[in-house]
Amino acid sequence: MEISSTSALVVLVVLLFLLVRWRRKAYNLPPGPPALPLVGNILTMDSRAPFKTFLKWSKTYGPVMTTYLGAQRTVVLVGYETVKEALVDNADNFVGRAPVPFIQRVLKGYGLTISNGERWRQLRRFTLTTLRDFGMGRKRMEGWIQEESKHLLDTFRETKSAPFDPTFYLSRTVSNVICALVFGQRFSYDDNNFLHLLQVISGVLRFGSSSWGQLYNIFPWLIDLLPGKHVNIFKDLEALRVFAMSKVEKHKENLDPDSPRDFIDCFLIRLNQEKGISNSEFHYENMIATVQNLFLAGTETTSTTIRYALMLLIRHPEIQERMQKEIDTVIGQERSPTMDDRKSLPFTDAVIHEVQRYVDLVPLNLPHYALRDITFRGYTIPKDTVILPMLHSVLRDEAHWDSPWTFNPNHFLDTNGNFKKNPAFLPFSAGKRSCVGESLARMELFIFLVSLLQHFTFSCPGGPASMDTSPEVSGFANLPRKYHLIATPR
Repeated sequence: MEISSTSALVVLVVLLFLLVRWRRKAYNLPPGPPALPLVGNILTMDSRAPFKTFLKWSKTYGPVMTTYLGAQRTVVLVGYETVKEALVDNADNFVGRAPVPFIQRVLKGYGLTISNGERWRQLRRFTLTTLRDFGMGRKRMEGWIQEESKHLLDTFRETKSAPFDPTFYLSRTVSNVICALVFGQRFSYDDNNFLHLLQVISGVLRFGSSSWGQLYNIFPWLIDLLPGKHVNIFKDLEALRVFAMSKVEKHKENLDPDSPRDFIDCFLIRLNQEKGISNSEFHYENMIATVQNLFLAGTETTSTTIRYALMLLIRHPEIQERMQKEIDTVIGQERSPTMDDRKSLPFTDAVIHEVQRYVDLVPLNLPHYALRDITFRGYTIPKDTVILPMLHSVLRDEAHWDSPWTFNPNHFLDTNGNFKKNPAFLPFSAGKRSCVGESLARMELFIFLVSLLQHFTFSCPGGPASMDTSPEVSGFANLPRKYHLIATPR
């Protein structure tokens, strides 16, 4: 009986393996590494940095390849030309967003981030228009960021040149900018509830980039049966939802339809206007989910990039010094920087761009999805396939960067020292699913970093050589190691 059971298992495995191979041929799928039934390719992947495995496989199977994350068929796009051709030249075919199990569990398909079809179109159009109306990318927003930078400078001065962890100093500052847009208010840096929410957001990104978080997205039905970090993460995220709900309720109490104060007011007004429209996506669940989307994305990505930037400037003091000299010459140390200063600060602008390229914050990109069968480069990508247009492969494309694996601001400077653009600079992705907050993030990075360098020189207790700029975690996101810096007033 035991031999019979073993034989049956072997036959089943072989049949599943042959089924996978047949489906690949039947669909004319892109080539890829052999996959095992049920587990796919995950046993041969680097769980700590899966994008490295994809890059290695692409040298064998080409820039469009099929892999299996568990049972989920996944097509990986590698290199600038391939990613651009998909996301920009064939934007309508690649506009779908994959139902990532972790995010799906939290948002249940609502909100802007992982929605598709009419829901996504209505919410994206509304979100972009509303954020622009409230100043995103314009002078009004510039003033808010300048004001918030003064609070940041004050908190750095209070450290009195003693070593400190800058993580939540930066996240409080960056988050207050998106809070001004979404909630119509900034929060005190001493607000413990605000700090707790920022810790939740940080923990979510860290969990999503961990091996356990990646396993959840591959085998959610299994991980849900087990104890683990995901249990606490879901509890913490409920606190974020309750916070968003409480802000919405307060806005309802004193809403003036003729004078909206922020994103929530605008959504409530639109919700009331479209109550009788059956296909309207302006309802309570989409509002709460979109508020959570903006609060989370508008906090952690930019603050993490600034934290990385300070690490790199400590590691390369000669670059920090050259930036300070340029800033002193153009702006001085008294007035606040403006976005108009950027064209007069080519080296500083180049460094900020190179920070974004080098840190490669979201190496795999947010996963796209085939909403229908797609023909691409002679292959068929069947409906319901996850698509990973790898930003890592774009920001490290050796055909577009002279030294892609080193931190080199000259990537963005011409021979005369003027700033030059590079088409392969896509840290915010590209096409119809590119980041809605790109202009806000660009403004924050420039004003916050220039303000900090106007007033402080940054170092660390062990000296530049001790600063390890390699990521601590490399999953969904490349997350920097914890470190302490010294902010010495100039």
